[in-house]
Amino acid sequence: MDGVGNTMQKKAAELERMAEVLIIGEQLRLRLHEGKVIKDRRHHLRTYPNCFVAKELIDWLMEHREASDRETAIRIMQKLLDHSIIHHVCDEHKDFKDMKLFYRFRKDDGTFPLDNEAKVFLRGQRIFEKLMNTENSLLQTREEEGVTFERALVASEFVDWLLQEGEVASREEAEQLGRRLLEHGIIQHVTNKNHFVDGELLYQFRMNFRRRRRLMELLTDRCRSIPESQDSPFCLRRQNPDRRNTSFHSVSPSKEMKVVSAVRRSSMSSSCSSNGYYSSSPILSSSPPVLCNPKSVLKRQVSPEELQTPGGPYIKKTFTIVGDAVGWGFVVRGNKPCHVQAVDPSGPAAAAGMKVCQFVVSVNGLNVLSLDYRTVSSLILTGPRTVVMEVMEEIEQ
Repeated sequence: MDGVGNTMQKKAAELERMAEVLIIGEQLRLRLHEGKVIKDRRHHLRTYPNCFVAKELIDWLMEHREASDRETAIRIMQKLLDHSIIHHVCDEHKDFKDMKLFYRFRKDDGTFPLDNEAKVFLRGQRIFEKLMNTENSLLQTREEEGVTFERALVASEFVDWLLQEGEVASREEAEQLGRRLLEHGIIQHVTNKNHFVDGELLYQFRMNFRRRRRLMELLTDRCRSIPESQDSPFCLRRQNPDRRNTSFHSVSPSKEMKVVSAVRRSSMSSSCSSNGYYSSSPILSSSPPVLCNPKSVLKRQVSPEELQTPGGPYIKKTFTIVGDAVGWGFVVRGNKPCHVQAVDPSGPAAAAGMKVCQFVVSVNGLNVLSLDYRTVSSLILTGPRTVVMEVMEEIEQ
């Protein structure tokens, strides 16, 4: 590899793994606060603020299908303890035990160790969120050396933005920050050939801080060697072929119902092929990919003009879908317009009324009839947890 050596790549992978643990821990902490699992508790006339009971948490993990059994739940929480994300309230237990013991997230009591790596990660996360939440044109589809890259930014424009936002005091400081973000696996040159330089080269964020992680990801030591794909963040995948759990339903053109076994939906991208999508995860499962929906569920492709024709055989519906910890529970496919290819019957989308074969008209007020499914998926993935979607559904004759 030119420019960035193998040593830097290995270090970036290790730092990226550390960052993933921090993200998973923070997402879990917020969920537990929201579910009132974390709260002030009393024991022997003493109050312990912002803590949880280990035994109750294991029950919660199993209830929310984050762990298949208590042993797995303990292993997950031990990972967080080993990485100093949580600790026993009195620091008397170095192991996470399935008992009525109080544990606490270090971020809730101010004891989280902020070393240099953690500081760079947290700064990178803040910059990523600011870019996502502000109206700007930095992240665009751009071209370098004849190749097109999605959601790429020009280094010099990024430096300008950092100065404008007060993140740095000079271009030299901005370039140093860019180099640190690259060395920590947060951004990368689009072809991975160059370090960060204040110029016209293109860079992308390697890490999607908003992707909702599964806790099981803590139990694998494998790191991604490529950026997270923007190819539909809702791909269905089987995470454990031995588990019997929920099923994903899709309707084939012949109206036959197909059932694809799966643990849960996920907002993390899976490997996709040109003729369908796979039900496997390169991170969570070592089993080979299983092709689950090789064909479009549509009988025929429909144009945007046909959908919008007054008096046509389509009715518009609006859904408000609140994503849970692992996604929204549906798959989009197709092009101009895209359509709903599959829906998890136990997920948020199904609860809101979404069905297969519906055509996506708008996402959070933005008309997407002229966009393909990759772009629509990216809009949803990088947007807020609550998604408002307008769809067109064919009226049954």
